[in-house]
Amino acid sequence: MAKLLPAASVYYVDLMTRPIVGIISNAYLINDQYPAHACGSMNTDAVVQVSGAMPLAFPADPEVVTIPELLDAFDGFLFTGGRPNVHPEEYGEEPTEAHGTFDRNRDRVALPLIRAAVERGQPILGICRGFQEVAVAFGSTLHPEIRELPGRMNHRMPPDGTLEEKFALRHDVILAPGSPYAHVFGTERVRTNTLHGQGIKVAGPRVRIDGWAEDDTPEAISIDGAPGFAMAVQWHPEANAAEDPVSRPLFAAFGEACRAWRASGGQPLRAVG
Repeated sequence: MAKLLPAASVYYVDLMTRPIVGIISNAYLINDQYPAHACGSMNTDAVVQVSGAMPLAFPADPEVVTIPELLDAFDGFLFTGGRPNVHPEEYGEEPTEAHGTFDRNRDRVALPLIRAAVERGQPILGICRGFQEVAVAFGSTLHPEIRELPGRMNHRMPPDGTLEEKFALRHDVILAPGSPYAHVFGTERVRTNTLHGQGIKVAGPRVRIDGWAEDDTPEAISIDGAPGFAMAVQWHPEANAAEDPVSRPLFAAFGEACRAWRASGGQPLRAVG
């Protein structure tokens, strides 16, 4: 059983019962020449310190992994941020220069894995690109560049400053009353960082927008009718997750859902909220 120690902000758990969270990786070149699969340590730290789970990164390559194997191997999934964007062909549009770069291998793993996990009630949490993957997986379309829309702020990462300054809190997110997020946070307004360029244009029929930035950009979604934890946010809650008053309850709720999934032996669970 997990026990949260407030002074340390860390879950200490029986390692034999700790759930295993699969973290999707991104493709990188080490020293501009050596191919690698990697995920940020902020993500693994958040999963260990707040969710109380064991993180394992897996390759986002359909030649290496299969969806059934991934579903059987993990108790929940974290879909992280990444520089490449979801290819617009995945939502019926043509690519333009404004869409940036792509990772088709990650598209081919993430989108079907999200759909399969949600339908069986297996917990998922999407972050930034992961938010966009969850949205697209359930029929949404995306704006290639939010800051070019009338009345919208620049949500992109500040180009200068330290890592702490880049991940600084920059705007409020207003949450729908009674939404899973209002339930998790215990409030209908939270303050978050913002480091994204794209955003939802038209939400899919099952994509429930539960939170908006002050400029009406969708920032938090869940999947209508999902039998388990199926949440995604446009900001980066993995930054300072153990200390941030918004990040911590979100990763804690995700961890509880993963523990419940593991304890149930993989039976569908009721969604948060």
